[in-house]
Amino acid sequence: MDVAMSTVLRTRHEGGGTPTLETWGVDSEYGVLRDVLLGSADAFRWLGEENARYSALVRSTLRKGYRFDRELALRQYAEMVDAYRIADVTIHELEARDDLAYGAYSRDSSVMTPFGAIICQLANPRRRGEYATTLRFYLANGIPIYDLVSTGNFEGGDFALIEPGCALIGYTGARGEEMAAKQVGGWLAAEGIDVMYAPIDEYYVHIDVMVCMLGEKLAAVCVDAAEPEIVDWLRARRIEIVPVGFRDTIGLGCNVMSLGKDRVLSVAQSGALNERLRALGFTVYDPDMSQFVLAGGGVHCLAQPLRRDPA
Repeated sequence: MDVAMSTVLRTRHEGGGTPTLETWGVDSEYGVLRDVLLGSADAFRWLGEENARYSALVRSTLRKGYRFDRELALRQYAEMVDAYRIADVTIHELEARDDLAYGAYSRDSSVMTPFGAIICQLANPRRRGEYATTLRFYLANGIPIYDLVSTGNFEGGDFALIEPGCALIGYTGARGEEMAAKQVGGWLAAEGIDVMYAPIDEYYVHIDVMVCMLGEKLAAVCVDAAEPEIVDWLRARRIEIVPVGFRDTIGLGCNVMSLGKDRVLSVAQSGALNERLRALGFTVYDPDMSQFVLAGGGVHCLAQPLRRDPA
């Protein structure tokens, strides 16, 4: 690889000191969302048994005999897109490819940081090719690439910028491996970001199943599933917790997307959380996303923020 290409594929400075971006980037999970990367639903379908080993929810879906409805999935995806448009978010989409059915879950193939995008490595062999469409997107749109994960499996659902200068990074040993999580965490620690590692049981797939930021100093958390150390760490940072029940969590009821300014994209299936958020004064967009939830991913899994206002 020549010097020019290596520079394009890694803007990260060894040892830290990488400049923050001016046009793109995020420094939190709750700053006002301006640009989002979605994966097109055109090629989406359930992988079934091919995906069951990677998700307890998918195993439950198959056991209960649910069947994929393509037309319903397309309608549900369109309703989610409408919610982003109503919230004045600019939408970007990854290329749809028939061989990448789960490319719709754009959270997993990359991570956005204040310094640029991190290109991830996915665990499922049927999804590993997503790195290519994701990489092409960032290069074609002139969005800097901070670095590429190289030590093992790491997916974007295990990464959250809880607040400026503070990251929560999970790993199960399967979808996300400790060595890869610590590679990413090491890069950010060198930039002066406080990193909290969260080893979780493989049953929960990603940390964003049980912890999602709703706004400044406010998080939806399944306290029944999250390790006490994670809950204590959040509370030590004076982050108020909106509890989500275990049953709702397993149905991806905690997997929500902050839009900023007390607005949240949730799903119709998260009734208890949606009611609580409205009582707190939030505007809640809650489309029915059953065809995606049953395949293992909620609205947080379906989106990668590209640009948020500084928190």
